[in-house]
Amino acid sequence: MTCRPLLLGCLALTLVTAVSCNTPAPKQTEEAKPAAMTPLQRGEYIATTAGCNDCHTPGTFYGAPDFKRQLSGSDLGWRGPWGVSYSSNLTPDLETGLGTWTNVEIERALRSGVKKDGSPILPPMPWPNTARLTPDDMSSLIAYLKSLPPVAHKVPAALPPNGMAHGPVIELPAPGAWDAPRAQPQ
Repeated sequence: MTCRPLLLGCLALTLVTAVSCNTPAPKQTEEAKPAAMTPLQRGEYIATTAGCNDCHTPGTFYGAPDFKRQLSGSDLGWRGPWGVSYSSNLTPDLETGLGTWTNVEIERALRSGVKKDGSPILPPMPWPNTARLTPDDMSSLIAYLKSLPPVAHKVPAALPPNGMAHGPVIELPAPGAWDAPRAQPQ
């Protein structure tokens, strides 16, 4: 007789499980899906979320990004073991920006860290991150950059290690033993 309550409990649990499995779930209203982005909207989204404005828009590191000069480069230098580098003008200005760069040249720079003239893109530019963009996202980003109003602004030239910057710099110290680049196998 002591097994009877346990047997009834198991039977009740089995019935509840069977009924709940066979009962159709209440119809859920389908969430409204956002409209698909155009390639330019997608490119703007990528540039924003990837942090392009952080370094390439003047004033951002001072809490007042100047979006009238969006992505036109910065005179704030980045000093590290490589020397001093500056964030390039990414607008389509013909003299100081990407105006003479082809889509292939821009993509090569963002995927391999090599500029149009063959020189390396210096740190802290995270080109290994942009190298992972899908072909569609890369095309959208390039289309967005080319759609910006051109802004004439020649950023200072990169300086070698121990070069003297003539303006403000963010100092990045030499890496410790753990973070030091390892020699690449030959």
